[in-house]
Amino acid sequence: MTAHPALIPYQTALNCVTQDARAAVDGTFAPDAQIHLCHPFGTVAGNALWDTAFAPLLAAMPDLERRDMIVLNGTTPADHKEGGQTWVGCMGNYMGTMVAPWTIQGHHIPPTGHLTHMRYHEFFRVDGDQVVEAQIIWDIPELMMQAGAWPMVPQLGKYLCTPAPMTQDGLTASGDGQATMDHVIAMLTDLCKHPAQGGPEVMNLETYWHDRFNWYGPAGIGTGRGIAGFRNWHQIPFLRAMPDRKLDAMGDLMSHWFAQGDYVCETGWPNMRLTLTDDGWMGIAPAGREVLLRSLDFWRMDGGKIRENWVLVDLLDLYAQCGVDVLARMSDFNKARNIGPISLPEGQF
Repeated sequence: MTAHPALIPYQTALNCVTQDARAAVDGTFAPDAQIHLCHPFGTVAGNALWDTAFAPLLAAMPDLERRDMIVLNGTTPADHKEGGQTWVGCMGNYMGTMVAPWTIQGHHIPPTGHLTHMRYHEFFRVDGDQVVEAQIIWDIPELMMQAGAWPMVPQLGKYLCTPAPMTQDGLTASGDGQATMDHVIAMLTDLCKHPAQGGPEVMNLETYWHDRFNWYGPAGIGTGRGIAGFRNWHQIPFLRAMPDRKLDAMGDLMSHWFAQGDYVCETGWPNMRLTLTDDGWMGIAPAGREVLLRSLDFWRMDGGKIRENWVLVDLLDLYAQCGVDVLARMSDFNKARNIGPISLPEGQF
């Protein structure tokens, strides 16, 4: 197993979340740890994580559970800025029967009355036996869509509950991942050559990606399969809107990389800088302003090429940078809806 000892109490307690899980969560994080949460939660101290994030979610889903599908841990390369740090990266789904609204800073996502899922990418920096920093994105738009309360444009890609790796080894990855990391970084380097240095051919997509790869994007963008799905449902509108996109290593932006076997992951808060100069991406107007993206990613290699890529972007934060309060718009959207708790009978004939 790739679980890190410092994370085991957190993972175990959240497999079946109850109020008793609070002690394990509080004990996992240093009281003054910096917990960077997705919009609108912001950055909180370790001793505020439960009240800020988990308590309201548990109130909406009393049978809440956390299901890890990928767990990687490693040390960031020593030759990188802030190298030599120990990180753990987790990908999975929170699931539960949503019988009450999820209240987020005064805004309410209506209950579905059904089993509801929300993907998470959670990265933890460990020092000794505690977490001292975390970068966490919960796919809140995914849950809003299931509740029929997504107030923005429809996504282009396919909507689905994000699956585990097709090899089912995301919890047991091991071995030297340097070749995997080198392959993905080379891919990203070539990816950034387009459009500034030429047409789509300069990205050499066929060199890096399996012909049946799945790109699992966040709700709001969706999933694409193969080069055609990746380009049509994500990359073309993305680059049309922000052709100057850049990755990290630009002084004030920072990514942390670590890999095990066929898996590699990247965490950054933020790790991309772009300028919204044109129309076409998620209905966002060409504001002509610079934006920073938080993207937490996992890749899996198969036969020397990328077969699966899990990507979460903090889209609510991106909208906020453009002056759009998605949660406030959702509240307007829901004014004519009953968002009270749902009582489900045990079943009767």
